Amino acid sequence: MEELNTETKKDEPDSASKIIGLTGGIGSGKTTVAKFIEDCGFPIYYSDVRAKTIVNDNADLKQRIKDLLGNDSYDENDLYNRKFVGEKVFNNDELLHQLNSIIHPAVRIDFEQWVAQQKKYLVFKETALLFELKLHLQCYKSLLVTAEDNIRIKRVMDRDGKTYREVESVMNNQMPEKDKIKMADFVIYNNTNLDDLREQTEKIIFEIE
Repeated sequence: MEELNTETKKDEPDSASKIIGLTGGIGSGKTTVAKFIEDCGFPIYYSDVRAKTIVNDNADLKQRIKDLLGNDSYDENDLYNRKFVGEKVFNNDELLHQLNSIIHPAVRIDFEQWVAQQKKYLVFKETALLFELKLHLQCYKSLLVTAEDNIRIKRVMDRDGKTYREVESVMNNQMPEKDKIKMADFVIYNNTNLDDLREQTEKIIFEIE
């Protein structure tokens, strides 16, 4: 495939970068696609990674989370207790919504500051909840990475040592893939091998351009 040149359509200084939303459910291969995109020279904002930092560094955010979920939301070192929080909001949509309403605005501000520092004409925002939170409406285009359910389950079982039922339970709590596919501008089907996955990724980047 023709080598990607990330400079050929570089924006002028006053022009904003086009934001591409990148998403995919558990075991889809989204992280691998993100690596391929970075290999092509485009920056990626990892929403979940940044959120992990923000919930520990933002004192106001930290207090609001404690007020919502209790002091056990943070451990003895005053670090975000993901296991405790996950158990509190699992199957509790209202509590999850309240938690998201605290964290996501802070992540959005952090993302906007990040975008303002970028120079490429395309930047990617990686987030598991692109469609659930309607973040795709804030993007130029959306890119979904997906795969057959049984393939995704096996990947997570092999990677995390979870049982079939455990992975299936997580998947059942996510938006159905068929709904995401309908909403996405571009879809990568990760059912075969890494070479095919890379080829699909590069092809779509050319199509976005």
